[in-house]
Amino acid sequence: MTLFFRTIILYLCVVAAMRIMGKRQLGELQPSEFVVALMISDLASIPLGEKGVGVFRGIIPIFALVLMELLFSVLVIKSETMRKIITGSPVQIIKNGKIIMRELKRLRICVDDVMEQLRLAGYSSVSQIDSAIIETNGQLSIIPVESERPVVCSDLGLSPPQTHVPHTIISDGVLREKNLRGAGLSEKWLQKKLSEYNIKSYKSVSFLSVTDDNEIVLQISEK
Repeated sequence: MTLFFRTIILYLCVVAAMRIMGKRQLGELQPSEFVVALMISDLASIPLGEKGVGVFRGIIPIFALVLMELLFSVLVIKSETMRKIITGSPVQIIKNGKIIMRELKRLRICVDDVMEQLRLAGYSSVSQIDSAIIETNGQLSIIPVESERPVVCSDLGLSPPQTHVPHTIISDGVLREKNLRGAGLSEKWLQKKLSEYNIKSYKSVSFLSVTDDNEIVLQISEK
């Protein structure tokens, strides 16, 4: 039973630590953030694997690492020199349709890896690329030549209406009052809309969203 509660406590601490560090996917982590994430997982496992080690022996180092990461993030914002030291700088590996081989050698990346990333992005030839940049998080940013750029509405002289992010009002039969107020709507309006579909209760609705221009998406619960 003690191990169960120790696991719950450490789990909550790790989740809190990762939430404090910010919302990033694993592939978007900077090198320093990735190292901190690995160390946090190792520190959390020590009190779980060794009964003689107190829970706080894992919690204190975890939040010390988070504190250091927050400190470094402030330094990265304030100082360009620290930003280069901690996160590095973007590196251009393709320029005007030509691969910069010296940069690939410096980064220890082979041409086959670059071509694989280009194919995954939908490009079969380097000649289709104006610039390609390895970002500080390791991802490849690709800027195609104009002839390979996807056509957008402005190219065709079109001005479609702006698409608005929908507000989720009801999810699994539960009314999200904060989202309803954020959409500038009231429960009276919602009740009126539901009555138009002969719906008497929120619990009968699986999903309901509305955009700022009052476009509604409604799904009735299968039950």
